[in-house]
Amino acid sequence: EDTLLRTRQCLLNPNRNPGMTQQALEAGLGEALGAQRVLWLGDGLLNDHTDGHVDNVARFVAPGVVVCMRPSGADDPNREVLETLAQALAGMTDARGRRLKVVQIPSPGRVEGESGLVIPASYVNFYIANRAVVVPTYGTPYDTQAVEDLGRLFPGRRTVGIYAKPILANGGG
Repeated sequence: EDTLLRTRQCLLNPNRNPGMTQQALEAGLGEALGAQRVLWLGDGLLNDHTDGHVDNVARFVAPGVVVCMRPSGADDPNREVLETLAQALAGMTDARGRRLKVVQIPSPGRVEGESGLVIPASYVNFYIANRAVVVPTYGTPYDTQAVEDLGRLFPGRRTVGIYAKPILANGGG
């Protein structure tokens, strides 16, 4: 409904849109997509090879309703980013003037690839199909809760978790 979520880390990254200002990007998004309001978030996940795509940290799930993650585990490498993001979203309004309703689900916590490097694991990077929602899972203790929490946001659709760590570790999502 005329509102977009974006991260500054991604769209204002010099390797993506060199020399473009936030205002110029907003105008372009408005023209191309009909957006009346762009809600800007800061950073994406640690080591995100997509320069912090917003779909790894926050998604609209209904008009005025955004889902994001809360940190999981004492060693969650994205704790500060996730806490900052949820706080920012809670203070935002959409193009229709509604204060956003923010729903938090657990994050996967610390997930490492074979090399031991933290990979940008996210339950928010789910896929919505006509009758299902497919949620990436990573073999963490938070997988089941995240799939169940997302299922409540999509009544009438089957919500399934699919093990996605190998896909993410090799550059997919």
